[in-house]
Amino acid sequence: MAEVAVSIVVEKLSELLVEQAVGAVGVVSVLDGLRNDVERLKNELRWMQCFLRDADAKQEENQLVRLWVSDIRDVAFEAEELIEIYVYKVACQSRWYRVFRSLHLYEVSRKIEKIRTRIHDVSTKRETYGVVRETQGKIITNDRLRYWRQPWPYTEEECVIELEDDMELLVNQLLTVDAGRVVSIVGMGGLGKTTLAKKLYNHSKIHNHFDCRAWVYVSKEYRRRDILLGILKDADARGRNEVDGRERWREEDMVTRLHTILDEKRYLVVLDDIWSTEVWDSLESAFPRGKMGSKILLTTRDMRIGKHAGGGGNPHKLRTLTEDESLRLLCHKAFPGMNSIPPELENLARDVVVKCGGLPLAVVVVGGLLSRKLQSNEEWMRVAKNISWHLLNEQDRIRYILALSYNDLPSHLKSCFLYLGLFPVGMNIQTKRLIRLWVAEGFLPQEGAETAEGVAENCLNELIGRCMVQVGSVSSLGKVKTIRIHDLLRDISVSKGEEEYFLRIYLGSLESSSASQLNRSRRHAIHSCYDRYDFLKHDACHSRSLLFFNREYNADIVKKIRFYDQQYNMNFLLEKKLNLIFSKFKLLRVLELDGVRAVRLPNTIGDLIQLRYLGLRKTNLEEELPPSIGNLLNLQTLDLRYCCFLKKIPNVIWKMISLRHLLLYTPFDSPDSRHLRLDTLTNLQSLPYIEAGHWIEDGGLENMKSLRQLGIYELSGKVVRSVLSIAQGLPHLHSLSLSLQSEEDEFPILMQLSQCTHLRKLSLNGRIKKLPDPHEFPPNLIKLTLHNSHLQMESIAKLERLPKLKMLVLGKAAYNRRELIFSADGFSQLRILRLNVLKELEEWTVEERAIPRLEHVIINRCEKLKKIPEGLKALSSLKEIKIIGMPVEFEQRLRTKDLLEFQNIPSIESTTDILANDFNGGHNVGR
Repeated sequence: MAEVAVSIVVEKLSELLVEQAVGAVGVVSVLDGLRNDVERLKNELRWMQCFLRDADAKQEENQLVRLWVSDIRDVAFEAEELIEIYVYKVACQSRWYRVFRSLHLYEVSRKIEKIRTRIHDVSTKRETYGVVRETQGKIITNDRLRYWRQPWPYTEEECVIELEDDMELLVNQLLTVDAGRVVSIVGMGGLGKTTLAKKLYNHSKIHNHFDCRAWVYVSKEYRRRDILLGILKDADARGRNEVDGRERWREEDMVTRLHTILDEKRYLVVLDDIWSTEVWDSLESAFPRGKMGSKILLTTRDMRIGKHAGGGGNPHKLRTLTEDESLRLLCHKAFPGMNSIPPELENLARDVVVKCGGLPLAVVVVGGLLSRKLQSNEEWMRVAKNISWHLLNEQDRIRYILALSYNDLPSHLKSCFLYLGLFPVGMNIQTKRLIRLWVAEGFLPQEGAETAEGVAENCLNELIGRCMVQVGSVSSLGKVKTIRIHDLLRDISVSKGEEEYFLRIYLGSLESSSASQLNRSRRHAIHSCYDRYDFLKHDACHSRSLLFFNREYNADIVKKIRFYDQQYNMNFLLEKKLNLIFSKFKLLRVLELDGVRAVRLPNTIGDLIQLRYLGLRKTNLEEELPPSIGNLLNLQTLDLRYCCFLKKIPNVIWKMISLRHLLLYTPFDSPDSRHLRLDTLTNLQSLPYIEAGHWIEDGGLENMKSLRQLGIYELSGKVVRSVLSIAQGLPHLHSLSLSLQSEEDEFPILMQLSQCTHLRKLSLNGRIKKLPDPHEFPPNLIKLTLHNSHLQMESIAKLERLPKLKMLVLGKAAYNRRELIFSADGFSQLRILRLNVLKELEEWTVEERAIPRLEHVIINRCEKLKKIPEGLKALSSLKEIKIIGMPVEFEQRLRTKDLLEFQNIPSIESTTDILANDFNGGHNVGR
């Protein structure tokens, strides 16, 4: 896995060279006299990358290759440290380095030349170590997997939990004559795709429906010739005795023969385990249209392949097992012939299957292990406590199958995947945060004119498509908000990350100092609270990222209120325990202190000049940040959200010209930001919450040409006109939120937003005397949020005609009339509607053909509203109604009388679930 280490160093050197070329502050002249040396070093490391994927695949089977991989990784780390330490010293000691510049340049150039010599020496050992030639390792691994997968489809597996919904749906797809020819099953490794495909292949209805069937296992190391031959062996019943002769055929002859056999038949061909779209493209021409209803069933881990083969249709995404399903499977495997687990072991069995995360392969592996153990609480408890170790170390099968997906990733995606191991088990990871961290790490490739965040989002979507990560939650408009990683895949990311010095995690028990001294990991995550962090000192020279996930925040808020008299002594201790980080970790790119109790930052924070990401969310910072924070010229993300006691931000933010995301939101008493100078922040993309100030009219906003998200509060009527005018000149702005200062202020009648073609989300908080006409709104607006607008009835008629509006939020005092009418053909694209605290609303009417695509309705504390409109009941698209703080009578009517009248019964969710048990009755309402 030196591939990952070398790839990261290459990308960092590329980043440094680009910054030098464009003249970024703090990097200008740093590489003067060394640029060519660094360029040559980068190119030689990039050349070595060509051999590393093969070497990484072989090192498990070959000790010499393992040594070669270790050598090249060491060289990459040495190069990284040399350049980063030089850049740091130049930036911090510019006067001394000017005096002795020639000497320092000579010394660094000489060291670079020594590293290049080492690269050459290591390179000459390639062929000696067999890196270029194919070895038996890959063949052995593939044969082992081929055996495990049991490619003979007629062999039924002993322990199978049939997912009835999946079976029924897929059987129908295969039997339907006029449906698409290709049916795809998609899911992560070990989820049971092949098992399900076998069940379908041998299903009696399928067997009777098709004239002939064929099954082939494709795999990563596929050969088109072998696949064609495998299909012929199954499909050509008359020619089964001609196997030896057929193996000498040309591929073109095989395709011709297949067409002859299949052309007049209704056939089913199963292609098990396809790894790329190229494989499908090379095979597609071999399959004739055949008799009406012929099908090709394929299994894959990559959603893109399923969509590609199916002509853009939706593949069947296999789900994980429920806890009860997992328990039944465990019982079959651990207690063959028994229908239930012994009562004294049931609780432990549930603990075991929960840790397996619904992955059938994991349940089968653990079940097999438990079947060989004594049926005692002690034995089962021991397995339950060490389940990850058992799964990843005792059983080759699960390691190889899950690691296949990892090994198939390109180097930058391997880095992205390994990075997920830094997060705690079971954590829902916010995608925005993850993307900013990936960008700060510098291991993503450049992709033309695409922003680094765009590249990171593409990487995340690819990992999702490959089923390496799971979607956690989705925004109202369908964007992925959080992701999570299956525990077993996370264990692989941690184990591989630790092996290759990519990451290290501190879980609570401190390792011995000797073990710490041997640590060379580049990234460290702290998952527990400690009184002191001295144990991190051995990591300082190697560490580039330090992430805290110990969440001291909530408990310490209470302590602060209760023990105010002890505050200064407590603050002293808290500052002291973090001083090590600010004084020793000089080469950090990422410092995430989310939730750590850091009452104030020392001036030495300004020495961390390599920082790209500084996360101070929920850190209890007080008073003011140190002015030295302005030295962080490379900073891309500054996260100060929920710093409830921070009073002021020093006016040095303008120095951070690389800043891309400035996050300041606090729900009450936000730090003063109106005095800030911001006119130099031309790279800023996110400014979601900031107080209005002179920075708007002094050129700060106008210069933010990269801005994508903007939120300003405390706006006067005069300044809001300036903001709306400037917004027209921000070509990438897609989200705008504006909040007026007082009830007397109003938004202007002409908002001039029709020129904002990229704007998709708009939030306005304040009085709107006259709503703009539909053509004056942004043409691509999909989400509109209004608060305190005091709209009149005719304003709703204008909103109804917004052509692309998918989500509408009418918040507190947005609409003050007694009656709300959605007229015929209005809101043609609306999917989500929120009515929040409309205190005067009593009657809501939905006319025929209004809101035809509405899926979700949220009604929050509209206390005078008497009932759901009749027109809502006629909607076939409606999926969910959520009610919050509504009168008991309203909910009672909704769950009884109204519910029976819905054309499509929606899920009902409420905060007053007292009535749910009484009134759901036999209606089977989704919760």
